[in-house]
Amino acid sequence: MSTAADLPRIDLNDGTSMPLIGFGVFQVPADETARIVGEALSLGYRSIDTAWGYFNEEGVGRAIAESGIPRDELHITTKVWRQGREDTIESFESSMEKLGLDRLDLLLIHWPAPKNDRYLETWETFLELRSSGRLTSVGVSNFQPEHLGRIIEATGVIPVLNQVELHPYFQQHQVRDFDDLHGIVTEAWSPIARGKVADDPVLTEIGAAHGKNAVQATLRWQIQSGIVTIPKSDHVERIASNFDVFDFELTDDEMARIATLDRDERMGPHPDDMN
Repeated sequence: MSTAADLPRIDLNDGTSMPLIGFGVFQVPADETARIVGEALSLGYRSIDTAWGYFNEEGVGRAIAESGIPRDELHITTKVWRQGREDTIESFESSMEKLGLDRLDLLLIHWPAPKNDRYLETWETFLELRSSGRLTSVGVSNFQPEHLGRIIEATGVIPVLNQVELHPYFQQHQVRDFDDLHGIVTEAWSPIARGKVADDPVLTEIGAAHGKNAVQATLRWQIQSGIVTIPKSDHVERIASNFDVFDFELTDDEMARIATLDRDERMGPHPDDMN
């Protein structure tokens, strides 16, 4: 079984780093969040991904406070939903209060919301917040290459990370190529395609060759691809299983077989439609 000490990390373009696996809390009920995140932390997770729009930051904060884990061993991410300078600052302050933190490791723009055309202003505000010393790293979520290109050209600052829907059925090659070219880490949300990978015959066969299941094979594929992954579950057995992915390695042939599963199948909305 993997432990916190086993956690591989990935370097970010601002000189910091983060674990290659984290625990996501999307759709985790607010009244259950502290318990569930507490379980994840006790099992060895050290990176937690939440958002203002998940309405469960207080539970994350409570779990952090009750864990007894030194703050510098944790990597905490949250996201800003509302955009524009004033709303971004207000959202950041609200998140910091709910999380009970003096410093945040990573702040993301949750969606570009291109029809609102305020993501550049929001990015510029992120840079202000970073200069305050209360925010270490800045990134984005669900950004397409055109959105990334615009903020980079306007500010000269490259996000450290771009969190996007990514799983074997939607491998995001265009986004990943852009991210790789610019030194942006790609992070996968919905990494197991809302559980659909669990019954995939190819992934099941690959996992079984290593004494693992299809979900573990999927998470290992992401980690070996240099993609940060943030699986979530409400069940302690699955939380533990998802973390137990560091004692085996997929072969080149197995990685190639997973690449063939891509069918451009989104589980969530297209970023241009979230406004």
